Amino acid sequence: MYETDFWQIIDETRDAADGDPDDQADLLVERLGQLTPDEVIDFARLFEARFQRAYTRELWGAAYLMLDGASEDAFDYFRCWLIAQGREVFEGAVHHPDDLAELVSDFDEEEDGDAEEFGYAADEAHERLTGMPLPDLGTQQPRQPEGAPFDFDDAAEMAKRFPKLWELYGD
Repeated sequence: MYETDFWQIIDETRDAADGDPDDQADLLVERLGQLTPDEVIDFARLFEARFQRAYTRELWGAAYLMLDGASEDAFDYFRCWLIAQGREVFEGAVHHPDDLAELVSDFDEEEDGDAEEFGYAADEAHERLTGMPLPDLGTQQPRQPEGAPFDFDDAAEMAKRFPKLWELYGD
């Protein structure tokens, strides 16, 4: 599976779900179920690579602002949601997290930012296809997110790092 195929599947399922993360996860499982087990594994590897790439302190800080706090689990689900938004939003956010203010201008912290089930779609599809769990992909999340630590509760620091997001979500 090529990266363009990966993002096409993401876009198709997001559009069909009208942006609802739970519906998109269900549609993704269905869509992946039309592939071969090897293609599902390829999809899972591409997903995992992006999930790891988004494991940065800067992006976590942006999620912290947008969600009014973000535990480690909440940040995991936020990264799944971010991938589910498609390539343009994902790449833009990874390169400049503060741009999320414009990339997802209709963000609703009550409904958006959490796509936990989306992260399990490849596992579920593979198990449906083969009766076996998804094999180990040989990847491991780093112990610490990329980037220098900073205090997410320091209002001045957050306003300086994320001026656009601070304007929308800061206290």
